[in-house]
Amino acid sequence: MAIRTILHYPDKRLRGVAQPVSRFDAELARLIDDMAETMYAAPGVGLAAPQIGVALRLFLIDVAVGENQPSDLRVFVNPELIDRLGQVDYEEGCLSFPGVHEEIRRAERVKVRALDGAGKPFELEADGLLAIAIQHEHDHLEGKLMVDHLSLLRRRLVNRAMQKRAAAEASL
Repeated sequence: MAIRTILHYPDKRLRGVAQPVSRFDAELARLIDDMAETMYAAPGVGLAAPQIGVALRLFLIDVAVGENQPSDLRVFVNPELIDRLGQVDYEEGCLSFPGVHEEIRRAERVKVRALDGAGKPFELEADGLLAIAIQHEHDHLEGKLMVDHLSLLRRRLVNRAMQKRAAAEASL
């Protein structure tokens, strides 16, 4: 296992549409292990493959937070959101937007169809943080980012802050 570099906005690779996973092999298993290690080290509750520069339709989520919570790592390969119900505003962060937290409107409940890391199909109905995380990570597979859900003014402010951060990191 290895910790991978997480791409930060405005990296253009975050805007690409991910391709379906077609092979369930040792290479995919290594990628999933690396993504889990990267997500936990960050720390975060979700990570999509495009966030580490891998243009595959794959994301991981573990919303069990806190020291007394056992891990609840979920792997979603080639996920499809098949139903969305209700609306909720939720303050979201993103590993590709360090330090940024914004109120985002999402569906309150979702139903997702996907494959697990071994290629076995499953369907899941989710609400709460899990539903938010599924929608957030699914957006990454479509090249859509949390700033795309913001007003033009908020988007410009976040963009400016991230541009400054990128410039500061480039000068190191």
